[in-house]
Amino acid sequence: MPDLSHPPSDLFAREERDHRLVAVLGPTNTGKTHYALERMMAHGTGMIGLPLRLLAREIYDRVVKEKGVNAVALITGEEKIIPRLPAYFICTVEAMPLERRVDFLAVDEIQLCADTERGHVFTDRLLHARGYQETLFMGAKTFAPLFRSLFPHAEILFRERLSQLKYAGPKKLTRLPPRTAIVAFSTEQVYAIAELIRRQRGGAAVVMGSLSPKTRNAQVDLFQRGEVDFLVATDAIGMGLNMDIDHVAFAGLSKFDGKRTRPLTAQEAAQIAGRAGRFKKEGTFGVTGDAPEMDEDLVEAIEHHRFLSLTAAQWRNHKLDFSSLDHLLKSLTAPSPLPALHLAKEALDEKALRHLSQDEDIALKARNPVSLRILWEVCQLPDFRKVSLDEHLKMVSFLFWSRMRPDGFVQADWFDEQLSHLDRLEGDIDTLSGRLSGVRTLSYIANRTNWLKNADHWRGATRDLEARLSDKLHEALMKRFVDQRTSALLKALNAFETPKPEVTAAGEVILEGHTVGHLRGLNFVQSSGETLVEDKALRQAAHRAVTPILKDRLNELSQAPTKTLRLHGANILWRGEVVGQIEPSDYFNPKVRLECQTDHAALQQRVAKRLVDFVRQQALQQLKPLHRVYQASRDESLPAAVRAVAYQLYENGGIVLRRDDKLTPEERKALRDLGVQANRFVWTLPRLPHHLMQAFGGARDHPQRALSLKGLVAVADHKPVKLKTLAAIDKALSECQFHKGAVYLKPDALKDIANDRLMQALGFAKTGTHSFGEGDERTGWRTKSAAAPKKAKPEPAYVNPYSPFAVLRAK
Repeated sequence: MPDLSHPPSDLFAREERDHRLVAVLGPTNTGKTHYALERMMAHGTGMIGLPLRLLAREIYDRVVKEKGVNAVALITGEEKIIPRLPAYFICTVEAMPLERRVDFLAVDEIQLCADTERGHVFTDRLLHARGYQETLFMGAKTFAPLFRSLFPHAEILFRERLSQLKYAGPKKLTRLPPRTAIVAFSTEQVYAIAELIRRQRGGAAVVMGSLSPKTRNAQVDLFQRGEVDFLVATDAIGMGLNMDIDHVAFAGLSKFDGKRTRPLTAQEAAQIAGRAGRFKKEGTFGVTGDAPEMDEDLVEAIEHHRFLSLTAAQWRNHKLDFSSLDHLLKSLTAPSPLPALHLAKEALDEKALRHLSQDEDIALKARNPVSLRILWEVCQLPDFRKVSLDEHLKMVSFLFWSRMRPDGFVQADWFDEQLSHLDRLEGDIDTLSGRLSGVRTLSYIANRTNWLKNADHWRGATRDLEARLSDKLHEALMKRFVDQRTSALLKALNAFETPKPEVTAAGEVILEGHTVGHLRGLNFVQSSGETLVEDKALRQAAHRAVTPILKDRLNELSQAPTKTLRLHGANILWRGEVVGQIEPSDYFNPKVRLECQTDHAALQQRVAKRLVDFVRQQALQQLKPLHRVYQASRDESLPAAVRAVAYQLYENGGIVLRRDDKLTPEERKALRDLGVQANRFVWTLPRLPHHLMQAFGGARDHPQRALSLKGLVAVADHKPVKLKTLAAIDKALSECQFHKGAVYLKPDALKDIANDRLMQALGFAKTGTHSFGEGDERTGWRTKSAAAPKKAKPEPAYVNPYSPFAVLRAK
């Protein structure tokens, strides 16, 4: 380290004894930025410079919450929010308005003064930016010797990390713990890792330095709220972005620095790894993917914060000579006043100036200090679009000639055309990111003083477009890299206590905000996943979450009031959902199959008993006539013939074909008392609800029961006959003439009712015709057994030799 104990006085003109100049140094998670904000808000006015626009926006939001929106200004290259009388200025380092005089001034990540790309800007702030009462520089401990050499009378506050940082070794991407940030060093690698995490672990948030603050905040919010457990990011997260990260996994240990791919320095690796752990919560770091193992020296350096001290800062002359173009170029390359201040390499603005100075027209135009300052201003346009140098120079040249117009403004028509070209929301992630980069360039132009007429309008227009593109980009990132349902399910599986799902009125089961299936009575119908991982997570999470609900439902159903139950065919419904089915069984001793997937044997038995009781109750209530004959068939006090008819009526569903059932008047009366009706051919039970009887099945074992439910009856070898047909035949026979043991019907009496074959099946044989007077010729029918019944008796008098009652009558 060179001897700087007596540096030139012009460097330290602001280091008065009564002015507090402090360096607050330490590793990540030491509360340096928090300390600086507390100090700033203790003063009446203040300014803080931050290394990233994203971080500036985060700090701006924090200070606004504390001091109010009217007291805080945000100034970055692409954005300005400046109230009428701001007291506090939150800025990127390059955009700090140093002409503003404030009581307190701070610059974060001051060790970046050694960075070859931006270091000269940080060095300029280190040497020349001061608050009236207090100035703070926050950074790494490695900056301490350089700071002490430059400012021997200044104060240094060392802060220790609030939590320990431990190396956890290599881990596969699919085995990384939740709350992990995976750091990659190219956009392609970020996308590839995020895609893999989506397939295997449900999804990841994506954070890159090129994202707009709104998109970045939306992605970080996904991670912070726990909607995803993984964050895939570039090394941009190393610059003070505060998130609840438990583990940092390096997907590589080298990066492309704009010229070559080189290994990460220990300080860079520590800056990134230090994002793990918040406040006093310990953090871990390791490697993943194709990254090699960290060597012991690197691990030791990161864990114990031991790094090589900075020996020099990048410097560029801030006293530029605008008397001529040559003088300006020479002043940019003026040698540094101290060995510890290394002349910075040619930056993009200087490179643009040198190239444009070769243009004779531009060189001729920039002959006076005013036009030369304008040329230097436009040369400082950042290359947000990451285009070739030629493309960038075209834009700078156009801006210069626009500024040199008589009115001094960039043409509004051109700006509007550029804005319109970018105002499209379709496209993939890369397309949307490219448009956002273009909008950042336009925002930079709109936020420069006196570059645009009606600048407030154009700032609003670029801000609006950036917001809309940011929302669309966030949606695209979500769609590509986040499977929200799988992520939520995996989160539920990993939770100590499974979250209680919500069940909508339609039966939708919603877990962690995502539909995982539907409840149908006592069954859960799972939604299908798009991937095997999602399907597995869905099955496991849904089972854990829904099982308690099904258990509660079983408990409720076992004690359910009758009014909540009803029958629909063979289905038993509870609150409108099928919970069981009647199996083929006896009407008054039913069997029930429970429609339930859960494994709670005792509860299921209780529920099954409740459903059996309900079905029996419905059968007793709606099948009273059938229940009466059922009880009569078992009543020993009734005649055997009555019990036989009653039993057959019960077995056959309320219809029995009458055969040679020579019942006594008392027996017939006993059947009528049971509600049994009869004609010459059948015994019937009226007004039976066939839909309920069908629910009990049993048609295979009782063929006549199946016919009875359709209003049919089997007659000998004839096809089944409708009850209406038999009733019509019975009526026709009641209007007949008897002659010599036969019944005689009018010629058309059986027309459209019965044919000869049916009459024969019913036990009648045709005997010919007989005239009962002029014009009264009739067809005769004789029973195949006994003589025709007397007209006064309601029952037919024919005798069927196959009657089952013959045996009973014999008894």
